[in-house]
Amino acid sequence: MNKVRILVDSCADLTAEMYKKYDIDVVAQNVIFGETTYKDNGEEITLEQLYKKVEETGNLPHTAAVTPGTFDEYFKKTLDAGYDIVYVGLGSKLSTTFQNAYITKQSYPEDRIYLVDSMSLSSGIGLLALKAAKYRDEGLSAKEIAEKCASLAPKIIAQFTVETLDYLHKGGRCSGASKLIGHIFHVHPYLRMVDGTLIVYKKPRGPMKIALDEQVKELKDALPNVDLDHVMITHAGLDKDKEDYLKAEVSKLVPPEIISITRAGSVIASHCGYGTVGILYILK
Repeated sequence: MNKVRILVDSCADLTAEMYKKYDIDVVAQNVIFGETTYKDNGEEITLEQLYKKVEETGNLPHTAAVTPGTFDEYFKKTLDAGYDIVYVGLGSKLSTTFQNAYITKQSYPEDRIYLVDSMSLSSGIGLLALKAAKYRDEGLSAKEIAEKCASLAPKIIAQFTVETLDYLHKGGRCSGASKLIGHIFHVHPYLRMVDGTLIVYKKPRGPMKIALDEQVKELKDALPNVDLDHVMITHAGLDKDKEDYLKAEVSKLVPPEIISITRAGSVIASHCGYGTVGILYILK
């Protein structure tokens, strides 16, 4: 049996330290401002730089999927090194990235590369990739890892509360009227992945704290059916007081040592904006 490499795209939103610790490879999505393309690797463009460009231009960047060429380069060198591959990817209903991986896979032996549709985004993908790394370290084959991860994908709870409707509005995901009403009534949309699609799950009114408390309540209600390997708090830039509050509240429900705080990459942030934050976990 060949050794296994675990691959994700950069929308998995784990930290650099976690990628290194759990030996997970990453291929970058792309962010495009005008004629310039940046790899979403945290180096070519940071969240702070992205928000500054949006503020200066009044326009959102475009985002682009990982290309078949990028997948082909990774697949070839990894297989040539003697590894099989398990790719845990951004939900297939959200991007052409997964399709590009599938297209590229057809040029290689079918028993060497396995693709797992996370049906999720951000650290929802990351949670599944961490499971894949755990199964790899337990000695499972690529095929076995992919099968177990595919069975977990529908159990991922990926949810976010949006601080401002501006990015959803600029990106065409919120009408001008809805934006105006949202500002007047202080609505912070509570989004959740359902069957691979991002939906508006709730529309809590009032201060952002109320919207955060809704997510904490969802986590509390899900206990004891929450997998306690990892729980993520992921945000696209967040005021420190809100981050501290959310971590303290989540720590009352699950062991603090399993909580990881990560920042969204530029691709995810391009669609939701500063202040977006979520609690993500897997159900047993």
